[in-house]
Amino acid sequence: MEKATRMHFYHHGDPGRKDEKDRCHFCQIRSFANHTRFPVTIVNTEDGAVLDPEFRFVDNSILGKGVEPTKKEFLTGCECIDSEDCQYDACNCLQDIEDDSSEDEDGDGTYGEKPRKRVYAYHTHGVRAGHLRSKILASRHPIYECHESCACGPDCPNRVVERGRQVPLQVFRTGNRGWGVRSTVDIKKGQFVDKYMGEIITAAEANRRRAKSHIAQRKDVYLFALDKFSDPDSLDERLRGPPLEVDGEFMSGPTRFVNHSCEPNMRIFARVGDHADKHIHDLALFAIRDIPRGEELTFDYVDGIDDGDNDALDPEKQKDMTRCLCGSEHCRGYLW
Repeated sequence: MEKATRMHFYHHGDPGRKDEKDRCHFCQIRSFANHTRFPVTIVNTEDGAVLDPEFRFVDNSILGKGVEPTKKEFLTGCECIDSEDCQYDACNCLQDIEDDSSEDEDGDGTYGEKPRKRVYAYHTHGVRAGHLRSKILASRHPIYECHESCACGPDCPNRVVERGRQVPLQVFRTGNRGWGVRSTVDIKKGQFVDKYMGEIITAAEANRRRAKSHIAQRKDVYLFALDKFSDPDSLDERLRGPPLEVDGEFMSGPTRFVNHSCEPNMRIFARVGDHADKHIHDLALFAIRDIPRGEELTFDYVDGIDDGDNDALDPEKQKDMTRCLCGSEHCRGYLW
């Protein structure tokens, strides 16, 4: 670790060494657009381990072979002139949200008129502005946001994930679980932390990589299916078949190093920008409780699904199961 740090800080400001700089993890994270305000750092005070030299930090997912975004001529956005209008049910970006009354924000309107219903995901005012509403945070509902094709401006309150990570993160060496992630600032309940990024690949390619991996279940730690909108009856053929998957093993952001916990402090939500690109929706991590600075960030890799109770009692099946090391009070014992 010390050798890699020394090479970066003493030599990577010099001309040349392009190949070396391209492989340098510190150079990669310094290239992020938000590095100055919200840096990513890497520390190891436990042992001499370094990050896999084959791994590359990226700040956006990469589309793999056979994965195509929607053509620009088919992309659409809202026509809200005033960004404040993007929180109401008249905004085109919110057309797929079920009409429900929020328990923590009222509609508004003038006397004698039917109130306009706030239907989008975030609080708009006060200290909780930009944080997920409680009803959304406790659900598995997708998040619909305005995006680059919309008429509203970049300061629209419905562009939280699109604006990117707004907290500094630190990749650090844990005592018994390899690398982990924490923040150097307090994170509030409902606050967006970062996206899980990687190479977006076809289902066939994902299966090929699983088969090629020496331990298929280890590979599954890094593969996340974009299946939130999968529907065999969908009019969109891209949603009818096997979903695309995000592979973060060899290229991703800092959240690639977030460990599992059976009692996590974050949860992944599907985030949609343009509705025509639901097949490549974002995987956005939000805090589900207040997280003090320095506490390890975690999410549940199987999102609370536990179908292995009986298997965990069978000594023969335990041999093929992945033991959980989260150490939480209600640890399920095994990941899968």
